[in-house]
Amino acid sequence: MAHATYAPELTYLGEQSTLSPAAVVALRVAVVLAKWSERRRTRGHLKHLDDHLLRDIGLDRLTAHREASRQFWMV
Repeated sequence: MAHATYAPELTYLGEQSTLSPAAVVALRVAVVLAKWSERRRTRGHLKHLDDHLLRDIGLDRLTAHREASRQFWMV
C-alpha cells in the first residue's frame, strides 16, 4: 500500500529543539497511534470494497483480503 503522510504539523513539532524530552516522547507516541488508527481503519474498509473498486486501486480480492487481515501495527 502507498504510504500516507501523517500530520505534517506533528513532524514539524517533533523537530523543534524547544520541546522537553517528555514532550518529544509523547509526540512520537501520538504519531504512532495515529498511524495505527489509520491502518486499522483503511484495512477494515478493504474488506467491504466491491471488485470494481478494488480493480480501480489495482488490487484483486485475494490481495485485498491479505492486506485487510494484517494487524494494524504491521507495515
